[in-house]
Amino acid sequence: MRGPLALPGGDSLTFIGTATVLLRLGPFTVLTDPNFLHRGQWCYFGQGLFSRRRTEPAAQLTELPPLDAVVLSHLHGDHFDRVARRDLAADVPVLTTAHAAHRLSRKGFRETVALETWASETLTDGDASLTVTAVPARHAPRPLDRVLPPVMGSIWTYTAGPGAKPLRIYVSGDTVVHDELRQIHDRYPDVDLAIVHLGGTRVLGVLVTMDDRQGVALLEMLRPAHAVPVHFDDYANFTSPVSNFLQAVAARGPATAVRMLRRGESLPLSELH
Repeated sequence: MRGPLALPGGDSLTFIGTATVLLRLGPFTVLTDPNFLHRGQWCYFGQGLFSRRRTEPAAQLTELPPLDAVVLSHLHGDHFDRVARRDLAADVPVLTTAHAAHRLSRKGFRETVALETWASETLTDGDASLTVTAVPARHAPRPLDRVLPPVMGSIWTYTAGPGAKPLRIYVSGDTVVHDELRQIHDRYPDVDLAIVHLGGTRVLGVLVTMDDRQGVALLEMLRPAHAVPVHFDDYANFTSPVSNFLQAVAARGPATAVRMLRRGESLPLSELH
């Protein structure tokens, strides 16, 4: 077994792989969408879809520091896999959709928190607070979205204490671009960082995760100051290369600074200011 994952001091985002990132925000350590299968292992996505993992995660769950929470966008196997079911402590809060919360609670996870759209959960530690708010997301256009599990995006608002400038992070979840996403910018016009799920996955020819063009359209719609792409080459059904997204960003020039991270690489969040 490897030792603990080396992390920078201070607030940071570390890319583990797929849509799994580790965020350290003051006293809070929070993980997104845990997918820790090894390269070559099969993943069951749901709805009869399987794919073999092409990449190796930067760390395993047991190598991470203690977690204050997990934010899970939806219950598909590339976002919550059998390793997470086995190794995630049952008392770690999992903030997710009602669909996923119900199913995980039946699996023995005791601290699931179901968030309907625009509902929030707040973690506190002394003067510091982290509020996670569920925001609109849709895994596919209608009517196909009714077949896939419900998805939530999320806005994270971290405040170090009284008078401190909040840091605001958007996590897209596996959404496609649709009109309800405009409400996010209406309510949160000052997003510092967007974590954007790409991949261009299709089911029956229908896009169910954003490809390069939709990814740039999302940046143009929400206008975050910075963005980190994730969820782009880990499985064979992720068919839209991240290089296409970077080319589209260069061609269309959204008012967002896009930062690519290698697996295991960290982004100090102090660089966002």
